[in-house]
Formats: sequence, C-alpha cells, structure tokens
Amino acid sequence: MKIITKDFHISTRQHCEFVDITGEVASVVNKAGVKEGDAIVYCPHTTAGITINENADPSVVHDILLTLEELIPHLRPGYRHGEGNSDAHCKSSLVGCTQQILIRDGQLALGTWQGLYFCEFDGPRSRRFSVQVRGE
Repeated sequence: MKIITKDFHISTRQHCEFVDITGEVASVVNKAGVKEGDAIVYCPHTTAGITINENADPSVVHDILLTLEELIPHLRPGYRHGEGNSDAHCKSSLVGCTQQILIRDGQLALGTWQGLYFCEFDGPRSRRFSVQVRGE
C-alpha cells in the first residue's frame, strides 16, 4: 500500500468562511498515482474544520454559515472562554476536523455537486490542513 501525505497552508480572510480545497486534494490524489484507496483531509485547529458539501451554488455555503451563526452566535451572554471565540470552538466540534473520501479509478469519489471545504470559524488567520492518500 502506498501512503502519501502533503501539508497545505491557507490564509483565510473572514471571521467565518468556507474555502474550497477540492482542487488541492485532487492534486495530491493525482500526483500519488493511487487508483483505489482513500484520501483523508485533516485540520489541526480547534476553531476550524473540514466538510463536504455543495460547491456548484455559492448560496449553499452562505446559508450554512448563516445557519451556524444563528445556532451559535459569535458573541452571546454566558460564554466563559476568555478569548472571545467560544462560538468557533462549538462550530468546529459540530463540523468536525476531518473527512475521508474514497478514491476510485484515480479520482476522488465525490458526488456531482460535492466539494471539500476548509471551514474557518475564527478568522482571518493563517491555517494549515493535511491530506493523506492511501491505496494501490
């Protein structure tokens, strides 16, 4: 089994935003030459995450961010964490820090409308994420 890992650096521009990283992940799969296996995308931050969702219509990302903000407002009475980013920790826990995608015939086995996103919840910041490709 072949295992390749690549780290990426990303600069976010907004307090909360989704950055499409599908191309970066696909490039690692392509360079690895793996035909069948999986790709794991991992974010090592407690105020950011990784998700898969629609990447054809940008209003979907807008609506997800709007819903997360309504569910978990940035500033609200009762937060105890002194850094002022309690909401970002909660959003990160809901979204999660990793995604695993199958590789079939050398391609990410994403659905027609799916893309991979780095999810910033405490930006703008310099961030990183890792992609590990495993397979034959």
